[in-house]
Amino acid sequence: MFYSMYAYLSHLPRLHALGLAIFAYVVYYLIQVVKRPIIACSDGPFKQYLIKKMPTLENKYWPTFWCVESRAQTVLASLLRSKGLPRVNYRREILSLKDGGEVALDWMEDGCDEDAPCVIILPGLTGESQAEYIKCLVFAAQQAAMRVVVFNNRGLGGIELKTPRLYCAANCEDLCEVVHHVRRTLPAHCKLGATGISMGGLILGNYLARKSDEARVNLSAAKIISVPWDVHKGSASIEKPVINNLLGRHLAGSLCRTLRNHLEVYRDIYQDSDIDMQRILRCKTIKEFDALFTAKQFGYAHVNDYYTDATLHNKLDQISVPLLCLSAADDPFQPLEAIPIKAANQCTHVAIVITARGGHIGFLEGWWPSTKDQYMCRLFTEYFTKALYDEDGEFERASNKMHETYLAKQTVEFPSSSIASPSVLLPVEQLDQHKLKLM
Repeated sequence: MFYSMYAYLSHLPRLHALGLAIFAYVVYYLIQVVKRPIIACSDGPFKQYLIKKMPTLENKYWPTFWCVESRAQTVLASLLRSKGLPRVNYRREILSLKDGGEVALDWMEDGCDEDAPCVIILPGLTGESQAEYIKCLVFAAQQAAMRVVVFNNRGLGGIELKTPRLYCAANCEDLCEVVHHVRRTLPAHCKLGATGISMGGLILGNYLARKSDEARVNLSAAKIISVPWDVHKGSASIEKPVINNLLGRHLAGSLCRTLRNHLEVYRDIYQDSDIDMQRILRCKTIKEFDALFTAKQFGYAHVNDYYTDATLHNKLDQISVPLLCLSAADDPFQPLEAIPIKAANQCTHVAIVITARGGHIGFLEGWWPSTKDQYMCRLFTEYFTKALYDEDGEFERASNKMHETYLAKQTVEFPSSSIASPSVLLPVEQLDQHKLKLM
């Protein structure tokens, strides 16, 4: 039988063979690629609000027909945005921190009313306010008449280090100061939101979990995009050969360049310590850099301790600010089984939207992807315009109901205190039956 089929196919005219191949790919695309996203969230006020107010979540996500592979989406999205989006003219503010350090806050307020809400944006590992995926969100917010302020981590955005300390995914002290400063800067009636991308999502997520009550006072809504939920598994995934490893090497090189730009600050400080700067500058992987530098700088005994502290998948039940998350099932930086679907399905304040394709901060769609109207940006504006403008007050009412359920749940699970300790590590959640729908 196989020989007969081979003989038949081998004698097909080339045009017929091409047509058969195109037909097979179209069938594959329609069945395996185009899917409605999963919404992992408890059946409560938050999920009901999202389904009612965000039409994009009810529609299928149609990835770019000729670019559905995860790494291709990741790289092409970066290239298209870098070529198609102009430089943003921000208003820069230098914020001095309590320990003497400085961070750059880049504001975009053009076309915004005095009453316009504001969204703080946290870039990824070595990203800053002119990164292509940041500009994508900034222009989307501008079209929706929302203010944005991009929080550039220490040593990034073209500013010098004032102290030896850089930044890490598990530490949210700088973000605490930034949120307080932005909240004081805005008129009291203006609502404030925050979004973090990739490692920025880790920092924001840890802030929401560890400073739960404080975050609820300052932020009305939050969103994270392409976050590595389990940093251990994300680190292992990005080191897989060959293409993942190449992407990881690129990011490791960016970390080394950031450190090299501020080498004078470290040369004398670490001269007689176990931190070998020259060895660090030759790192080929993110984990190697974190083991030799980041973990030691922030006082962790081992890089695995740092990654455990930074991981988010076991902290969802500590979050009390409405948090919408966007993840792709094929993200090369985060395997599908590490997305905490089961935990989200039991959580009052967290909803994870999982698309079958999209890569890492990719989410391209259309025959020729537009740099202005993209799935990632559309979800961003739909969510924050509804949550922060909230003209009918429905989001606030839903948020209050969510918080009542959250407090009742905390009282039952932790009767001796109203809030769980951030240091408690819950068991790693396993992927539930939703996984089958994304395969």
